[in-house]
Formats: sequence, C-alpha cells, structure tokens
Amino acid sequence: MKILAVETSASAASCAVYDDGKLLAEFFTDVKLTHSQTVMPMTEALLKCAKIELSDIDLFAVAYGPGSFTGLRIGIAAVKGLAYAQNKPCIGISTLEAMAYTMQSCQGYICCVMDARCSQVYTATFKCTDGKIERIYDDEAIKIDELKEKLIALNSTIFLIGDGAQLCYNKFVNKIPSVRLAPFNVRSQHASGICAAAALKPQDEWLTADKLIPSYLRLPQAQRELMAKKALEKKA
Repeated sequence: MKILAVETSASAASCAVYDDGKLLAEFFTDVKLTHSQTVMPMTEALLKCAKIELSDIDLFAVAYGPGSFTGLRIGIAAVKGLAYAQNKPCIGISTLEAMAYTMQSCQGYICCVMDARCSQVYTATFKCTDGKIERIYDDEAIKIDELKEKLIALNSTIFLIGDGAQLCYNKFVNKIPSVRLAPFNVRSQHASGICAAAALKPQDEWLTADKLIPSYLRLPQAQRELMAKKALEKKA
C-alpha cells in the first residue's frame, strides 16, 4: 500500500511516500518560507523523484494537530484536495503520535512536545519497546511544570522530541536525570512518522476528503483573547 503524507504542523514542512514498510522518499525543509509556498511544489517534486504517479497513491495522510493553526489548515487543505481529486481515502494522524514513530529505534519513553506559547506545551507520551509504540498519555495542552511532574512519575529514561524538546530539556535536566534529547535529525516533525503511524491504522479509520478536519486541542489565540475580554467586561 502506497501512502503519501504531508506534515505542516510547525515551522518545518515535509512530505513522504511510503510503500509496505519501506520509505521510498522524503523531502524536508525548515527555511521560514510559508507552507503555502512549499508544500505543493515539494510534493510534486517528491513524486517525480520517486517515479510515482499521484494515481498510484492508495492513502493520503496528514498531521491533523495539534500545531500551528495556519499550518494545519494548509496541510489538511492540500491533502483533502489531493484525496478528493483522486477519489481516494485520507487519514488524519496526531502530530504527536507521528513524532513517536520517528523514534522506533529507541528503548524507553518518548515525550513529544510542541511549544504552545504562554508556558504551555502540546504533549503526549509513548513507550517504545522493540520498535512497538504504545501510547501512555493522551494528546493535551498543559503547563510545562505539569508535564515535568508527569514525567518524574515515570521514573525511567525519557526522550524529548519536537519543537518544544529543547525548551523542556532546559527546564527538566536538573530535575529529571534520565531525560534525553532526541537526535537533531529527527527532533522536528517528519512526514515519514505520519506514514509509519498511518500504515498501522485500520481501514475503518480512513476518511473521505470531506470528513478530514483538524484537532487544535485549544481555541485560537484571538478567540481566547476575546473570551478573556468578555469575562473582564462582565466583572466590571
């Protein structure tokens, strides 16, 4: 089964083609261009280099959140368009779960973290045993100090991965001696992780293009600020 995956949840963008356990090709860039500038040209070039036609793809996959609100919408819109045009199924994969699948060679816990600003992170924790990924904590948006306490309770080796990994490592290293940073080459989100996770999903989780929607975990900043303003007005 051939899977085409797109990852645009943070500043980096990537796309990958995967076929029955083999990564055929992956393109990655993190050069501060907008995803609207990069994702479609990169996907077109990827397929050309892999010598695969769009019609050969069996399943389209994308990181559906959490992450940048604009980034997620661009990636999801791209995959919805591709899936719809080919009349093929698509699937949304948790950004955090996909990151865990780029660390299948490790042994221990994998804490996936994305900087959500305001001293918060989007996070989920997984356990990797002999290449098998098991979810330990669900996707959530929490304070960094809350995450620290959850990781201390695991009392084991923990690998931090994601664009919030360095931030958390700096805060945790003196409190959690077993915390480690994922290698730099896999620390960012990668479309290959989406492929690996999507390949294991049952077909009853596949969607038609019109059913694919993002999972933000928290409200957009503008909406949060509006709610806070209204709350202050009520108190006045």
